[in-house]
Amino acid sequence: MPAPARPPAQDADPDSPVSVVDRIAERDAERRAVVRTRRWRRAAWTAGGVAAGAALGWLAFVSPVLALDPAEVLISGEGTTIDVGDVRDQILPAGGVPLPRLDTVALRERVLELNGVKDVRIMRDWPRGLTVELTSREPVVAVPDGGAYALLDEDAVRVGTAGSAPGVPVVSVPLTDDATSRAALFAALDVMAALPPDLVGTVTSVTAGTQDDVRTRLEDGTTVVWGSGDRLELKARVVTTLRAAEPDARIIDVSSPDLPVTR
Repeated sequence: MPAPARPPAQDADPDSPVSVVDRIAERDAERRAVVRTRRWRRAAWTAGGVAAGAALGWLAFVSPVLALDPAEVLISGEGTTIDVGDVRDQILPAGGVPLPRLDTVALRERVLELNGVKDVRIMRDWPRGLTVELTSREPVVAVPDGGAYALLDEDAVRVGTAGSAPGVPVVSVPLTDDATSRAALFAALDVMAALPPDLVGTVTSVTAGTQDDVRTRLEDGTTVVWGSGDRLELKARVVTTLRAAEPDARIIDVSSPDLPVTR
C-alpha cells in the first residue's frame, strides 16, 4: 500500500523565536562591520593627517624651500648714521635658516646694538626674504669735544664725531656727565626740537650756561633768549611774530613769553 503523501512544505513563520534571533544576530554583525569600517577610516584619516603634518613640518622647519636667502634681505631707513653693511653682517649668520624658525627677536636685538640705530622692525618676506625697516639716530646738534665735534641726536645720544659741524647748530655746553651740564644740554635740545621748520634752519649756534639760560644765534646775527625749556611752543610763536613785526631787532628775549623784550 503506498505511503501517504506529505503535505507541501511551508515557509518558516517570521515571528517564530528562531527567525527573530537570526535577524538580531545579523543586525549585530552588520553594526559591528560598520563600527570596524568607521574605525579603519578614522585610523586612516589620522595616519594621513599625521603624515601630512609631518610633511608640512619638514617643509616649513627643515627643508631649504623657505630658508632665508641673504640676497633677499631688503633694508631701508639707514639715514646718515647707519652702515647698511653692518646691518647685513648681523643678519648674514641667519642665512639658510627656514623663516618659520628664524628668531627675529634676537636679530632685532643685535641690530639695535649698532651705532646710529634708534629702532628697527624685522618682518618675514615669504618665501625666503626679510624686510628690515630702520629708524636712524640723526644728529641735530654738534658739541665741541677737544679738537672735534660730538654729533648728538635729539635724545642726546652720541651718533658720531666730526672735524666740523656738518650743517647742524653748535651747542656750547660742557660735554660731561654731571647733572648741571646734562640738564643744560637737554634744555638746549628741547628748544631745538620746539623750533618751527622756518626757524630751525636759521640757527647757527646754541648756548646753555644752565638749563634756565638757553640762547640761540640766528644766521642774521639775531640772538634769541629762550630761558628755560618751559612753554616752548608759545615762545616759538612769539619769536616768529616779533621777527616779522620788528625785523631790525637783534635781541629777542622770550624767557617770559607773556612779556617779551626786543632791542
